[in-house]
Amino acid sequence: MREAEVFENSRARLEAIAYRLLGSASDAEDAVQDTFVRWHAADREYVDTPEAWLTKVLTNICLNQLTSARARREDYVGQWLPEPIVAGDRMLGPAETAEQRESVSFAMLTLMERLSAKERVVYVLREAFGYSHSEIAEMLDLTEANSYQIYRRAKQHVTSDRTRTEVDEATARKVVEEFLAAALSGDTDSLVRLLTDDAISAGDGGGVVTSLPHPVTGALRVARFLRRLFEPTEHKWAMIGGRADLFAAVVNGGPALVIAVGDRIVGIITLEVTTDGIAAVHTQANPEKLERAARHWTAGDRPEPLFAGW
Repeated sequence: MREAEVFENSRARLEAIAYRLLGSASDAEDAVQDTFVRWHAADREYVDTPEAWLTKVLTNICLNQLTSARARREDYVGQWLPEPIVAGDRMLGPAETAEQRESVSFAMLTLMERLSAKERVVYVLREAFGYSHSEIAEMLDLTEANSYQIYRRAKQHVTSDRTRTEVDEATARKVVEEFLAAALSGDTDSLVRLLTDDAISAGDGGGVVTSLPHPVTGALRVARFLRRLFEPTEHKWAMIGGRADLFAAVVNGGPALVIAVGDRIVGIITLEVTTDGIAAVHTQANPEKLERAARHWTAGDRPEPLFAGW
């Protein structure tokens, strides 16, 4: 098999690993491309197992990117949130197990920002892709015992008391319909009833789109913020480039509201649904972080909007 074919057979898996490690589709694409460049230049006479070689190179590229990303985010304007990925995108990777699905959820990607670079790599490789600690140790030049210790520490950092509810497409649509009806009603109490007491709302505008500098916490405060967010105003329409259509979607495995002006996505609101209600509302409005989602959204069969001309 030619070198390019060997790599292309691994591309989807490499993209899925890189996205979970970096929380950014564009950065993941760059990391995978850097891996290809190194694969093209490698002396394959010394490569026994291409999959293992490619994974090791990719994870070490991501380690370096994670380290530099921490420094860049210190200068990031406003809150930093992961880049949303719509259902059907191969970058979401395997979804056969609960652990695999959880690892790509918006909630988990946000929690993993607490981890050190090495903790995140070990956690993702073990939890989402089932690599053994001996394999991880070889990739990262660790001992097997050290890999296990790092994994255990990482798992403690990202463990949450909340029990997420897994949803299919039909359930996601019902959740979004109920959320949108409450948000557009102007009735704060309707929103409060949908939220957990400690609900949080955070937004990422990347310094391009106006967003809150800090998260809003508590059901009542979040409900009041959302009520104002969904009030139709000329200023809001001018800011997003016209009246928008609002769609239900599945994003990162969970229910989401896609806000689109024509073929252009201007925002994606993801909802973290738990057994107690909606625990988090994350709004991604940074245009750079909506590009991949927009490509897949426009290429697929879009549903009818829940609300047209908002």
